[in-house]
Amino acid sequence: MRILCPDQFLQNVTDINLAELKARGIKGLLLDLDNTLVGWDSDILAEELSNWLADAQTQGFKLCLVSNGVRKRVKYFADLMGIPAIVPALKPRRAAFRKALNKLQLSAKEVAMIGDQLFTDVLGGNRLGIYTILIRPISKQELRSTKLVRKLEKRVLKRLIDQGCITYKDSDGGK
Repeated sequence: MRILCPDQFLQNVTDINLAELKARGIKGLLLDLDNTLVGWDSDILAEELSNWLADAQTQGFKLCLVSNGVRKRVKYFADLMGIPAIVPALKPRRAAFRKALNKLQLSAKEVAMIGDQLFTDVLGGNRLGIYTILIRPISKQELRSTKLVRKLEKRVLKRLIDQGCITYKDSDGGK
C-alpha cells in the first residue's frame, strides 16, 4: 500500500508551500489538470491559481501538465498557462512521467507530481520516485468511470490515513 501514499495531502494546489518544495530540492512541478487545477467541466483558470502558478514560475519552478484528459482541452490550458503538456498521459504508466522529466530536463528527485487521484497521479509518480502531492478534487463533476474509481479510492484513503501513511492538512494547516 505504500506505493499509494502521497508525500503530502492538501485541500488545494494553492495550499502547497513552494518554499518547502524548493528546500527539498524540487525544481519542477508536474500538474494534473481536471479536478486538480480546474473543475472537470470548467474552462476557467481561477485567479488565485493563476497567481500561484505565476509565483511558482517566478521562483524558478519548471511546470508541465501531465493529463489523461482530452487533447484539445489540455492544449487549451497549456497554451493559456504557457507551459508544455503531456497528453494523453495514460497515467499511471511511467512513459508520460518520463516524457515530462525529459521536457523539463529534470530528474525524478527534482520534481513533484500534483494531482487529485491516488490511482493515477500518486501511483504513477511514486512508481518513479517522484515526490507526490494529493489534492482534494475541485468538483464532484467527473466521468462516470472516475466516479466508480472514487468509491474505491475513498476506502483506500481512509485505510491509509488510519494506518498513519497519510496525514491530511486542511487549508488552515490543521489536521
